[in-house]
Amino acid sequence: MFGFYDMGFDLFSLMFSVMFIIVIVVFVVTLGKGLQQWNRNNQSPRLIVPARITSKREECHHHHHDNHMSTSTTYYVTFEVESGDRMELTVNGWEYGQLAEGDFGKLTFQGTRYLGFERQ
Repeated sequence: MFGFYDMGFDLFSLMFSVMFIIVIVVFVVTLGKGLQQWNRNNQSPRLIVPARITSKREECHHHHHDNHMSTSTTYYVTFEVESGDRMELTVNGWEYGQLAEGDFGKLTFQGTRYLGFERQ
């Protein structure tokens, strides 16, 4: 009987260790990808190109912490450049509110980093 109990405890320890390692690996990979994107953006040239705003969207995230809930929103704007290519960039809430679909102007960006839009 004790052998079965010991085997179950060893199985629990193994599963706990495997899950802990998986969580750590996911965290490290996510952090690495973020740093890699940040570095690529820093290495990219700052470009100013004519562009038109084709769409806007927002994504709400709900976070539950103990007995309290919080919400955060990420704002995205899709720009179409002269070649017809489109890129979706993340903008802050204030910029999101100032931009409208159909606006035409000069888009300033660096890699995937939105730097500004000057309406014309």
